[in-house]
Amino acid sequence: MFKVLVLAYYYPPMGLSGVQRTLKFTKYMPKYNWQPTVITAGNIAYFAHDLGMLKEAEDAGVNIIRTEAYDLNSMIGKKYGTVNMPKEFIRKLYSKFTKTFFIPDNKKAWAKRAYHTARELLKKEKYDILYVTIPPYSSFHYAALLKKEFDIPLFVDYRDLWFGNHFAFYPTPYHKQKHKKLEYASLKESNKIVVINRRIKEKLLTTYPFLSFDEIIIIPHGYDPQDFEIEEYPSTSSKLKLTYSGIFYENITPEFLLKAFKQLSVERPDIAATYELEFIGLLRDENKKLIKELGLNEFVHEYGYLEHSFAVKRLKSSDVLWMMIGNTNNADTISTSKLFEYFGSRKPVLGCVPDGAAKNSLKEYNASFITSPDNLDEIKNVLIEIHSAFVNKKLPIPNEEFIKRHDRIALTEQLITQFQFYLRD
Repeated sequence: MFKVLVLAYYYPPMGLSGVQRTLKFTKYMPKYNWQPTVITAGNIAYFAHDLGMLKEAEDAGVNIIRTEAYDLNSMIGKKYGTVNMPKEFIRKLYSKFTKTFFIPDNKKAWAKRAYHTARELLKKEKYDILYVTIPPYSSFHYAALLKKEFDIPLFVDYRDLWFGNHFAFYPTPYHKQKHKKLEYASLKESNKIVVINRRIKEKLLTTYPFLSFDEIIIIPHGYDPQDFEIEEYPSTSSKLKLTYSGIFYENITPEFLLKAFKQLSVERPDIAATYELEFIGLLRDENKKLIKELGLNEFVHEYGYLEHSFAVKRLKSSDVLWMMIGNTNNADTISTSKLFEYFGSRKPVLGCVPDGAAKNSLKEYNASFITSPDNLDEIKNVLIEIHSAFVNKKLPIPNEEFIKRHDRIALTEQLITQFQFYLRD
């Protein structure tokens, strides 16, 4: 078999959506005669863990090497294991602190140890491709050093922008310039750049004119068809289940949906009474407080964090799925993996999103109700529209061709084809 060495900080047993792209690629690589070895984090504190997803990787025969390094989450409260997400204002302070004192990010210690682990492997064994997924960006910097030393083809997978990222914070001109300089040097060493959507590709080509159009390939997020080969929960209610799966942070917030629903409950209590608002994942204390202040507890069902397989079962048992992306810098480049898993459920989606990649995907999916992120009247009116479609059994049907293009098995084949093309060249 061909061999690929993967640097991925976010990997099971860590949970949440950030691990799924790399997990699914590595799960299906052996199907195409490629054996992945993943260098990832060891025992650290994180907001969610999922042993079911770890079992997927192990059952697929993925070689997993864990490198220990001090992680700031592990140094606050518990040392290891699952920890609670702090209040948002504390998380933002923490984020700004680390972005001020750690360039390019606070995973530098891990990335450096992963680099040394990779060096030892590359001295002993031949790997055909070196593959790094970002963020964290520090791992890209060290992957570029490995490429330079061992002359191994380097593929980088952009799950988000680096320079100009929608959550970027540059306290001084020095910080801004340093990030750009590090990314420039890393891209110079790259042989192929993989991005999740066209907007990121356009930003990279504009920011770094030395890149050619053909150097950057688009492989979008997707869904794993095997995840959906399960029975949904039997229906115990005739109510319209509107479900959100995931966490809330930065500008991703339930505030506007909840306030719009409050308006609906005042103006059209008959329609509001037909809804159940389901939250799967980490509903923060401030979110719970808002639900209570708005008097919406009777409409809300909170399930907490569920292992991925159970979360998918909940998605399949819902009537409409909801997601949002707030207005922020470069929000047009965001197309979350959650959204594409929603597509795999083949359920209608309410997307409260700005113009950009996510909105374009929702339009192509077809079974979508789209509003701006924070317009309460718009959201309220769409909730009324959804209710009407639901009671009349006229909820929209998704574009099956679009869904099949985002099957993770097919997406892995696209990635492997790029590996093979490069080796032939």
